[in-house]
Amino acid sequence: MKKTKKMDIIYEDKELLVINKPAGLLTIATEKEKNNTLYHQAREYIKKQNPNNKIFIVHRLDKDTSGIVLFAKSEKLKHMLQKNWNDYVFLREYIAIVEGRIDKNSGTIKSYLTEDKRLHTYETDSKHGKLAITNYEKLTSNKAYSLLKVTIETGRKNQIRVVFSSLNHPIIGDKKYGAIKNPIGRLGLHAIRLGICINDKKYLWTSKIPKAFNIMYEKELKMYEDNRR
Repeated sequence: MKKTKKMDIIYEDKELLVINKPAGLLTIATEKEKNNTLYHQAREYIKKQNPNNKIFIVHRLDKDTSGIVLFAKSEKLKHMLQKNWNDYVFLREYIAIVEGRIDKNSGTIKSYLTEDKRLHTYETDSKHGKLAITNYEKLTSNKAYSLLKVTIETGRKNQIRVVFSSLNHPIIGDKKYGAIKNPIGRLGLHAIRLGICINDKKYLWTSKIPKAFNIMYEKELKMYEDNRR
């Protein structure tokens, strides 16, 4: 029997469980994969504490994106957060490595996204898609790659991946959306910070920068972390 890798728990209390998801792991089950998911690991973890415990997924990350995932320990809290997610969340911050040089130091990208029959997300117009707002700040760049801090104001499926692909700067390792380079052996996208406010109480969680990202940008990412403190 395959051993389950120990979860990287960032925060836990009576209501919430926050986990740093590794790249390559599904958040929730699909038709092809039922058990090798972050949800399954979280469920097994809380059941060991008490067989009557339950866990509920609040939001999700793509399989190949790493970073912060939030779970609720009650169905009531899950529904409350999901129903008005944009009202509760005040920060969704990512680190991204994209192909090519980004010229502007910062910017806001407004686009409209939808899905085709193959569940492939793409840009469209306001009549056929949902608004996606993506902000970015360039941390460093050269002719081959750019390191970005990205925050999103909306949570559309594959939002960051599609937006930068549409700008001809796909996330490294993202073959689905046109990337041809993969110098770190994984998708270059990590959900590093999440902030929510529940009943006037603010939570701000930070995850570890993946070791693979330091292969390219150890000094720059250390500076990013120092400036954030």
